[in-house]
Amino acid sequence: MSTTTKTFTRPMLPEGMLRGKTAIVTGGGTGLGKGMALEYARLGANVAIAGRREDVLAEAEAEIGRHGGGTLAMRTDVRKPEDVDAFVEAVLAKFGGVDILVNNAAGNFVVPSIDLTPNGWRAVIDIVLNGTWFFSQRCAKAMIASGNGGSIVNIGATYAWTGNPLTVHSAAAKAGVLAMTQTLAVEWAPHGIRVNMIAPGPIAETGAVTQLFNSPEKAQRVIDGVPLRRLGEVEEVANVAAYLVSDFAAYVSGACIVIDGGRWLGKGAFAQ
Repeated sequence: MSTTTKTFTRPMLPEGMLRGKTAIVTGGGTGLGKGMALEYARLGANVAIAGRREDVLAEAEAEIGRHGGGTLAMRTDVRKPEDVDAFVEAVLAKFGGVDILVNNAAGNFVVPSIDLTPNGWRAVIDIVLNGTWFFSQRCAKAMIASGNGGSIVNIGATYAWTGNPLTVHSAAAKAGVLAMTQTLAVEWAPHGIRVNMIAPGPIAETGAVTQLFNSPEKAQRVIDGVPLRRLGEVEEVANVAAYLVSDFAAYVSGACIVIDGGRWLGKGAFAQ
């Protein structure tokens, strides 16, 4: 669902900036994950995408491959450590290493907390928190073994620290991811591994917008709450994700970069 017209001219990072690198993007078949995977490929990286829908993965892999780098797409359930191990082993076998990991796979739905079922709670916690941990630990082991270090980017949300009514499962999981990001940034720094987080606000043409703000009226209320008065674009998140894994960000670790047009800050007592 598109609810806003692009009002920016996208700056292009230099092609070849990530040449020789291999990137893994979970949830890389659609939305933000696909956008970041495409940008990494444009910048010269080999890109491996994980997801649960083979048809979507195949289509995304073909599009990513048009940039000329190596690609790999594999059906993977991030909730299962054995799937994660198999995916990373396939990446290592094909490309020889892993330099970049983006933990983007997520799940969410709106429900009053009093009505949330145990299965609903576990589903979101397993994907967002456990999946991020399983991939992070497995890729960190490969990065340490290579002696080259690497970069991990976790996709979070601003309600990791503000809370968010009707999505207690996701808020709790994202808060865990933020704590994980900051913890691992310190613990894995001696190995040359940087760990950062991006907290996007409402981004056009993503599942979060189409599922959570699923009518023009709801979408407009969201836009009215953004100081910049528009939704973000997938490409804007991809720009930051590319910066964070590049040498330009070599001294950035343990950071959380918010991309929400000022939305979470605009809720104070004197908000307009």
